[in-house]
Amino acid sequence: MNPILVDVLRGNAIESTHCGALAVLDADGAVVASLGDIERPIFPRSAVKVLQALPLVASGAADQLGLGDDELALACASHGGEEIHAQTAARMLAKAGLDANALECGAHWPYHEASARTLAAQGREPNALNNNCSGKHSGFLCLACALHGGKPDLRQFVRGYLKPEHPVMREVTAALQAATSYDLSNTPQGTDGCSIPTFAIPLRHLAHAFARVGTGTGLNAGHAAAARRLRSAVASAPYLVAGQGRFDTRVMERLGARVFCKVGAEGVFCAALPERGLGVAIKIDDGNNARAAEVVMAAVIEAFVTLDDGDATFMRSLSDAEMRNWNGIEVGRLVATPILRSLRR
Repeated sequence: MNPILVDVLRGNAIESTHCGALAVLDADGAVVASLGDIERPIFPRSAVKVLQALPLVASGAADQLGLGDDELALACASHGGEEIHAQTAARMLAKAGLDANALECGAHWPYHEASARTLAAQGREPNALNNNCSGKHSGFLCLACALHGGKPDLRQFVRGYLKPEHPVMREVTAALQAATSYDLSNTPQGTDGCSIPTFAIPLRHLAHAFARVGTGTGLNAGHAAAARRLRSAVASAPYLVAGQGRFDTRVMERLGARVFCKVGAEGVFCAALPERGLGVAIKIDDGNNARAAEVVMAAVIEAFVTLDDGDATFMRSLSDAEMRNWNGIEVGRLVATPILRSLRR
């Protein structure tokens, strides 16, 4: 059984707990720290979007289409569907000669509440640009341009790009397998929320992949250069990766290129810590994202990233986080447990 990583306190009493596992590896594959079962394959979901974006840059598509930092950051994003996110995805598609009709990720209301209310007040329905994965899918369609070689029937070529056998998804899957060094043909496979294939991968392999993203070690030359470019883009435009009030944006706005972190669904979180040459992968057993996974990632960053006093205070506010009710009264806290606090760089 995995250890308890987060306690939920109401007043001074433990109201509930969250168990999970985490792995911290270096780029050579050595385990620097671990808690719980890091060998059980889990679905990383959106936490691996930077790995899925490697072919977008390595293929030359990003340069050919003139994608900027905002657009490359969005290709790695699980965004809130704010107008800036939707407009950036639309620009990516326009550069590829496509529009929102080419997206096959589906539509949902923006996760960002104010943006959803604005759409509703205007009498508008959300479209695929508001989907939190529209940047990733726009990146896939830009990759399709490079794979298609400029032929005139691009719209026909991109149809069904999310199917496992499509050339786009074959490139994306190959990049994921190469980065993780895990055989994706012999592991459980499912369908992600945005309809692309998702593969079960152990935390140890995911953390190794993110250490590679942070250092380039173990990646081929094209993917290593792509990882540098994507990390630089995200450090330049962290708002595009998530949005207002979101953990990933807040942490990367504060810590810059020292941390690349990316949440996934169902309590998964991954990060590259380039200065330390380390990768991190976390899974909360009960799938709790908004509370437990963020507390654990914050505690790991505290343990393994060099922080000044201001940065340390900021991160502690995320790993020992107050809970307030609708009247603004503090009613409890989310706290990293002693076993999690025992991690040392």
